[in-house]
Amino acid sequence: QFKITICYSSQSAQGTGRERESMSVRVCGLRAAMGNSQKKAPGHGEGGGPHSQPGTPGHKRSHGNNTANSKEVQGKSPAVNGTLPAGKSQDEPQGSGPAHSGTTGASCNLDAPCGALPPPLARLKNEGNMLFKNGQFGDALEKYTQAIDGCIEAGIDSPEDLCILYSNRAACYLKDGSSADCIQDCTRALELRPFSLKPLLRRAMAYETLERYSKAYADYKTVLQIDISVQAAHDSVHRITKMLIEQDGPDWREKLPEIPKVPLSAQQHRKDEPSAEVLQARAARAEQEKARKAEARFTLLKQEGNDAVKNGQFQGAVDKYSECLAIKPNECAIYTNRALCYLKLEGFAEAKQDCDSALQIEPNNKKAFYRRALAHKGLKDYLSASTDLQEVLQLDLNVQEAEQELETVTSLLRESLLANSQGEVSLPTRDKN
Repeated sequence: QFKITICYSSQSAQGTGRERESMSVRVCGLRAAMGNSQKKAPGHGEGGGPHSQPGTPGHKRSHGNNTANSKEVQGKSPAVNGTLPAGKSQDEPQGSGPAHSGTTGASCNLDAPCGALPPPLARLKNEGNMLFKNGQFGDALEKYTQAIDGCIEAGIDSPEDLCILYSNRAACYLKDGSSADCIQDCTRALELRPFSLKPLLRRAMAYETLERYSKAYADYKTVLQIDISVQAAHDSVHRITKMLIEQDGPDWREKLPEIPKVPLSAQQHRKDEPSAEVLQARAARAEQEKARKAEARFTLLKQEGNDAVKNGQFQGAVDKYSECLAIKPNECAIYTNRALCYLKLEGFAEAKQDCDSALQIEPNNKKAFYRRALAHKGLKDYLSASTDLQEVLQLDLNVQEAEQELETVTSLLRESLLANSQGEVSLPTRDKN
């Protein structure tokens, strides 16, 4: 029948070259006819025919184009009810770009790079994507298998690329009705990249096709933790819940396998109430943002205070430094800066207090000792001033200002002591007369 249908005449064929061209046309025509005529008779399929029983694994590996056969399986399986969000499909192979047209014969870039795959393996993957989109699932499966085998033989260490290849081959198995093989490939993909969305969704569908509803339920619920907008998973959970209640009774939840908790880093959408982990992460981010703003405000105020000092506006500088200390109360440099302003304003007691605070934070701060010595001098406490200046010189002998001030303070201390001694009142003596 094939020969009658597709044989092409070669009435105008002349010469060896034309005969070869005519022969190649006949072969291509034969292949095309075979690809579109592989639908098996009822009862003779391996998991794809209308008489297949639910739960029967499909064939291990398809050879050729099984489009018609796979369409029957797709229509039969309850697992493909529901829809994914716009722009997403569990049928679309992972890693396929817009260059791969869904129309047979359309141009596509088969040499496009694919992750870390070397060019020959990338081409195999691209060919598989093109065949899958054209409905040639058996041929696509072979391409993905060749790419997987090539990665393993070459020792390519790219979990992401291997995960996609296994997931894409699983999609072919699912289309062909080979649910057990689909589950195996999805599991392998998830070992390489845990919580990948498409392998989880495809494995859930395969479990449901095999009537392993508890495992399907667990995978669908995991999918919804990753992306709550996957409508197919919502519909499937609702449908399977009814089946589990009928199958296991009111205690059906106790018989479920453990549903893994998806980490925050793997979640794509969160439209439900935020978990404690999410709230904690939000609080941490808010605290970081608050600290960032406070640091920026502090830096600005400090610069404004420094500018005011340079312009001789000491009271304005005191105000700016005071605002800085309200943000960061343990900043030693701000206390010494404000102490300088108080000295200029002859607020010696306030200057001394700021230097005391600075020395509590940094006990060996030279500026704090020096400016406290000046505050003591202003308060006429020359002995304390002398002590602080000696502390400065013990920390650094090269501070000439401290040397000069120590000489001045020592002189003032002598004068003060002399004045006090001369000012003592002597007892009056009686006049002999």
